[in-house]
Amino acid sequence: MARNKPFPKKKRLIKAGRRTRRAPMWVIVKTRGKIRASMKQRHWRRQRIKP
Repeated sequence: MARNKPFPKKKRLIKAGRRTRRAPMWVIVKTRGKIRASMKQRHWRRQRIKP
């Protein structure tokens, strides 16, 4: 990907980066470890961001 990105694309990437964090600790504790990943979590290489 180019170093210089258009601003709208940069905004989408930042938003997706915030969404891809792990599930909060209280969720993991409450479900006794059954839920570890958040629903919207994705891998940067396996799954693309929809425009």
